[in-house]
Amino acid sequence: MSVEHIEALVVGAGQGGIAMSEHLTRIGVSHVVLERSRIAERWRTARWDSLVANGPAWHDRFPGAEFAGDPEGFPGKDEVADYFEDYAARINAPVRCGVEVTQVQRKPEGAGFVVQTSAGVIEARYVIAATGPFQRPLMPQMVPQEAGVMQIHSAAYRNPGQLPPGAVMVVGCGSSGAQIADELMQSGRKVYLSVGPHGRPPRSYRGRDFVWWLGVLNKWDLESPPTTDHVTIAVSGANGGKTVDFRRFAESGMTLVGRTQDYAGGALHFAPDLAANLARGDADYLGLLDQADAWAARNGVDLPLDPQARVIGPDPDCVNNPILSLDLKEAGITSIIWATGYGFDFGWLTVDAFDAEGRPSHQRGVSSEPGVYFLGLPWQARRGSAFIWGVWHDAKHIADHIDKLRTYLAYTPEVVNPALRSMA
Repeated sequence: MSVEHIEALVVGAGQGGIAMSEHLTRIGVSHVVLERSRIAERWRTARWDSLVANGPAWHDRFPGAEFAGDPEGFPGKDEVADYFEDYAARINAPVRCGVEVTQVQRKPEGAGFVVQTSAGVIEARYVIAATGPFQRPLMPQMVPQEAGVMQIHSAAYRNPGQLPPGAVMVVGCGSSGAQIADELMQSGRKVYLSVGPHGRPPRSYRGRDFVWWLGVLNKWDLESPPTTDHVTIAVSGANGGKTVDFRRFAESGMTLVGRTQDYAGGALHFAPDLAANLARGDADYLGLLDQADAWAARNGVDLPLDPQARVIGPDPDCVNNPILSLDLKEAGITSIIWATGYGFDFGWLTVDAFDAEGRPSHQRGVSSEPGVYFLGLPWQARRGSAFIWGVWHDAKHIADHIDKLRTYLAYTPEVVNPALRSMA
């Protein structure tokens, strides 16, 4: 069997893979981008129907191309997928769709890697894993099948019509959980939402979107989370963009509960932490408003005041009298949506690039295995790494690192006459 030789191989043709291709082309590195399905496939088929980008079009994009339409709008998932497909065509990215990478391992002799794919074997000097963070849906095996309720991960949710009639429990209050719960409530469903610790930035404040505020406050470039505990962020661009406010959800008929702890006797049991979690979200929200006001005053920037943004509504009954146990049948709950995040799945990457817990071992995407790179990881280099524009800049850093290595490898010392050297 013939073996193809290439300098760099990129795995995944989402936003990371397309950005990586642009930068590799810029520095003259021959490469291919392998995608097991279509360009930006996860945007098309691994998201719910009404999903829009969490950032406005003017901000959440590659530097070299704008979205069509309203720059203040929030592009839908198919618009985002089309954007990447068009971008790949514009830069003539060497993408091969329908090719799955099944194994990457270091060559037994010499530099580089042997890559097994569904279309044959490729040898590459550099391998960039641009598969992103949404690889393996994490769905707790808490409620048994005999409970008689439909259970899906948020990755499999599409619209309210796919669920059986009845009430819905949504577990997880990040952007996905909050948006899905709101959509289900707006469709007329009775919704229960399990709320854990979270941050909830304002969608906009004093006439500027929160992404603008994070920019001028220099928060996009934070290099590590402010806490070692993972805290989910609830933000939404749905319906033109609005601040996620769980108290308003409750006022509209949604029932809030604390963190889901376990299941027993036909009932889900919740931690008594709902009020504390809401208070923590409020503190995060108000803290950003304080910083925004201080920045505007210090820099003499005249922006319209927004006192209404600081109004926090009263605690609803479900907060003052929290539900700690909920019998699914009595509540009429026929489906559970687990908006509980994702785990990594790098089983195909059999190299020494992971820590003891199986997480990528890297610095700004440069792994502990020379020649292997990661792209699209949360907080890969900074807070903005999870966003479209952040991935583009992270890809540039990786390309520049490869370019630096190539410079070292190409260096050959001049042969100097020893006698001449001694005279220097």
